[in-house]
Amino acid sequence: MAKNLLNKYVWLVETIYKAKRITFEEINKKWLANDLSEGIELALRTFHKWRIAAEEMFGLIIECERKGGYHYYIANAHELKGGNIRNWLINTISVSNVLIDNQHMKDRILLEEIPSGQEYLYDIIEAMKQGQLIKMTYQSYWRGESNTFTVEPYCVKLFKQRWYVAARSPYYNKVMIYSLDRLLHLEVLANEQFKMPDSFNPTEFFKEYYGVIIDSDFDVDKVKLKVSASQANYLRSLPLHHSQQEIQTTDEYSIFELRIRPTFDFYQEILHNGEDMEVLEPLWLRKEIARIIEKMWDKYKS
Repeated sequence: MAKNLLNKYVWLVETIYKAKRITFEEINKKWLANDLSEGIELALRTFHKWRIAAEEMFGLIIECERKGGYHYYIANAHELKGGNIRNWLINTISVSNVLIDNQHMKDRILLEEIPSGQEYLYDIIEAMKQGQLIKMTYQSYWRGESNTFTVEPYCVKLFKQRWYVAARSPYYNKVMIYSLDRLLHLEVLANEQFKMPDSFNPTEFFKEYYGVIIDSDFDVDKVKLKVSASQANYLRSLPLHHSQQEIQTTDEYSIFELRIRPTFDFYQEILHNGEDMEVLEPLWLRKEIARIIEKMWDKYKS
């Protein structure tokens, strides 16, 4: 499918979603105001083709309310509020459309640098789809030399602007995480097949962790965080973990509770928030964060 056509499907979904209820005439007016239209009106027949395609692609139900003037609306609009790949795709292309529509302001729209690695993403996803092994040359962050080995790609995950692949290593006989921006070379082994076990569920695999550091030596623990009132707003809009709950709110602070395996990347997130976040429970995690802060203080006190 042409990328431009996909952009149009997303534009249509976004337009109807934002309006809640909208007529075809209103859609056409918004379409002509967008650079994607190139000044050409949206034919009714084309509109229905896009509507049907968008429904099938994104699992949406776009219905027409005939009462009061044929208003279109998304019957299952709540589906657009989840954290699945469909919503990620819609949001990503939606932002892309905004940028395309505002090329004259490109110097005033600043983006973050995207690390290398996405060049291998397509090949890895294709290998996942075909059940093919991949041979990769990998330069770890922690080792001086690179290594070449074969793995079975199970799933990919985007975390803090970096792509990772969760793949079973036949050598270690377990699923390990590899950062795509540390790949020096990748080859799909078309003649070497694997079958991902039915017991492996990508969502469940990462469910108890904060990010991409998977370490079963850490037990699932109840973590209580005391967060300043100003910083609490950030956690409400972007939770640290799907299990996050706000259990106490005052004018000065809020207390959030999570059920999580507190691995190193979770430590980093706590420290990233500085004095605005304090670990209350469990005691061992509070002591560990205090130990790290003390070591930091030793570096700066003189």
